Amino acid sequence: MSSPPRIVRTVADLRLSVAAWRAAGERVAMVPTMGALHAGHLSLVKLGLEKADRVVASIFVNPAQFAPHEDFDAYPRGEGRDADLLGEAGCQLIFAPGVRDMYPPGFATRVAVDGVSGPLEGEKRPQFFGGVATVVSKLLIQCGPDVALFGEKDYQQLLVIKRMARDLDLPVEIVGGLTVREADGLAMSSRNAYLSAEERKTAATLPSVMAEAVEALRAGAAAAEVEAAAAARLAAAGFGPVDYVQVHDGDSMERLGPEAVGAGARVFVAAWLGKTRLIDNWAV
Repeated sequence: MSSPPRIVRTVADLRLSVAAWRAAGERVAMVPTMGALHAGHLSLVKLGLEKADRVVASIFVNPAQFAPHEDFDAYPRGEGRDADLLGEAGCQLIFAPGVRDMYPPGFATRVAVDGVSGPLEGEKRPQFFGGVATVVSKLLIQCGPDVALFGEKDYQQLLVIKRMARDLDLPVEIVGGLTVREADGLAMSSRNAYLSAEERKTAATLPSVMAEAVEALRAGAAAAEVEAAAAARLAAAGFGPVDYVQVHDGDSMERLGPEAVGAGARVFVAAWLGKTRLIDNWAV
């Protein structure tokens, strides 16, 4: 078994480690996380090792992307377990700063990304993408990796980060990793741990509904009809509320109209099951 990676908690120590790798001519990849790791995160570490010589993973539950009524305090945490998993995946360094390290007293800067952040999560969680863009920009500046990896399960977030890095001329390649799924198709998520045994069984309906929606769109069904049918089936299965089931362009995030949907479109869903909010997206 691989040994757990070294853990650093300050920007100075992070930069010293990265500088030593660079002095040896090595490329560096970064995988930003909020901990509570699963196979999806570990797939990003392995992808990072294909694109670089060293991988840094950050573990930081970012308060700036949680609204006051959301689950910041309850969000699952377990640094020791996460470190063991990262070591087994080949990660060499963990950056695990505290809140005061990331947001010291007097912190007054916020990064906002317009356009792709507007619909879907941007409407339902208005604070979310500003918090994500701010913390990710800080992490990329602090670490200075050659490549940073994010999962496509949070597809809109991936587009926001790509746009932010491009607009700010950050010298880093942003790479998306494919969504990793359970055997029944449910997208892996740290929040799946909130589901009861019975809810977990019901959750398998979500990927089934998404697959049906994609097939209907490929067959030429109108987007509005597919959206309505998918939302109704989720509600009948016990999900509620259903925040959205919508078809959007996979590059611009523009909502697609009632006409038949072609290549490049994606179906996005967010729905509650008990106290757990599940999100997913499937390419058409």
